[in-house]
Amino acid sequence: MADILQTKPSDWEYVSEGGATIVFSYTGPSHPDFDGRVLRLRKSVALLQSLKRKAQPTEDEPDDPTIEYQTRCMQRLIPPEHLPRLQSLQLHRSWLEELVELHNTARPEERRTKDEVDLKRKKGVLATDLVGGNWLAVEIKPKWAFLPSPVHLSEETKVIKTKTCRFCMHSYLRAQQSKREVTDYCPLDLFSGDEPRITKAVHSLWDAWVVSNATANNLKIFARGKFVTPSEAHIMLSENETVGHDLSAIRDTFASALVQRLLHTPVLRILSELQRNLDVLDIEGLSKLWRLTETSAPLYRETFSSFFEQTPEGSESAPPSTPLGSPEPNISDWADFVETYISPNKPELDHSSPSPENLRYYLLSYLLSATFKDCSIIAKLDFLRPSAHPQVEITPGSLTLIDLDPKSMAKLKGWEKLDQEIVRTYASSQKKTCIDAWQVRGSTSN
Repeated sequence: MADILQTKPSDWEYVSEGGATIVFSYTGPSHPDFDGRVLRLRKSVALLQSLKRKAQPTEDEPDDPTIEYQTRCMQRLIPPEHLPRLQSLQLHRSWLEELVELHNTARPEERRTKDEVDLKRKKGVLATDLVGGNWLAVEIKPKWAFLPSPVHLSEETKVIKTKTCRFCMHSYLRAQQSKREVTDYCPLDLFSGDEPRITKAVHSLWDAWVVSNATANNLKIFARGKFVTPSEAHIMLSENETVGHDLSAIRDTFASALVQRLLHTPVLRILSELQRNLDVLDIEGLSKLWRLTETSAPLYRETFSSFFEQTPEGSESAPPSTPLGSPEPNISDWADFVETYISPNKPELDHSSPSPENLRYYLLSYLLSATFKDCSIIAKLDFLRPSAHPQVEITPGSLTLIDLDPKSMAKLKGWEKLDQEIVRTYASSQKKTCIDAWQVRGSTSN
């Protein structure tokens, strides 16, 4: 196992962070264990508490659960060539303290006041450096890929949610809250498999990137590891491009290169299939199934006795009334679920009339779909040459999926409330029609 003491804190540079981890890129002297790698450190407020094993009385801390989770779960669903390579790394508190002191000011202010590097950790994760090399790295957060089935939607929401995709409705809500323009980007264009529609989606992402001065969350661009803003777009150009190019020319060349990678690798198709096949009930149908299960007591108690805390003998307390009562899945739970999901011999479920005895399956299925709705794609591009005909080489590593951590049961109630708020707000707007190409293909092939 590599040891972080083989490097100095000054050999690392802050890159980015999410809710659970913070990422640093190795920029020190050449070293076989660290060249082309990034360091992922857990924060003090961890979102994956459910995946942590019970503390051991020895000093031997288990590897970060991300590694086991990717090996046992994600690699069963995503081809390994589209996942980052992960490796465990030994950490030391004094080294981490110096790292924080050196780099904490590089973090966004709102992050610094919210959480910090977990100094108690003895192990971190080394991962493939997807943004720091001599190339352009484009991070896309594509979001929801499909329109829901109308089967479990209410009469009030059916006409809205089967016409306008979740992202476009949510964008409208955010625009109302912040008094800003609604983005033109629609994920259903990106996931369509149709080159003109994918190009339209990439153009929309670029335009939102420009208007927001690179603060829009769905597109980030890095050049040799440097976060690029629209005023610095020229650093995306190849050194051979001596003639000045305006932003429009860079936009077109960027879109052309990116679209070819999106079109000729299976990543978008895989994401689309996973999202829609795992979320077959919508949050509305899942909520109805939960409530139906509650009313099924004592069958409810009997069926889910292994999923809930045991009630003390003689207690008359009612069963849990929200999904928060269902225990968080651990890695073995997720691995068992994935095994069932991909098995050719799995029992057929009637999704149009889901049974309370399958509630746990549908809960995990929805949470896993949420992971794929919220993940990001990193595309690796050559530096741009607007004056030349693009020569695009598509390799298995051209696209990599990141941010695949599992979601918590604790989010379900909030998601249900947010869904209601989004639809209620959008009901008064002029409805946009989003075309789900895979849904259309499915209906025409039947």
